[in-house]
Amino acid sequence: MDAIDREILAALQEDGRLSLTDLAARVGLTLSPCHRRVRELERDGVIEQYRAVVSPAAVGLDFEAIVFVTIDRTDPETVGAFEEGVLAIPNIVQAERLFGDPDYMLRVLTADLTGYQELFDGPLGALPGVGKLSSTLVMKQVTGRRALPT
Repeated sequence: MDAIDREILAALQEDGRLSLTDLAARVGLTLSPCHRRVRELERDGVIEQYRAVVSPAAVGLDFEAIVFVTIDRTDPETVGAFEEGVLAIPNIVQAERLFGDPDYMLRVLTADLTGYQELFDGPLGALPGVGKLSSTLVMKQVTGRRALPT
């Protein structure tokens, strides 16, 4: 990966809807070499996908919590079942497996506190292997979803 590839990545992270023509102009290439580089970045898995970033508040998801989960067993079956369960809950918008205790960190969005309480008492608590759930409420998002450094 060279400096031009990094420029392409920076530009696409800033605006994934850039046309190839605009992208090529921005990074100082003609259309064909720019298109080839983007295809290679996609094929190599550097660019994983394109998507719209939606404002949670604009779609009524004003309440955010970070949930720390300790599972009672870490055998492959329990871990696999827990992770499958997490994937089945759409309000969990981010999940990370951690070293140490707790075992997982989940970012959860709901409409309000009542919606979160229902999720916490229901689907979250019923996830396979859950030993302990601990929540902290998000006061303010400082960085949002940042682009990766290039």
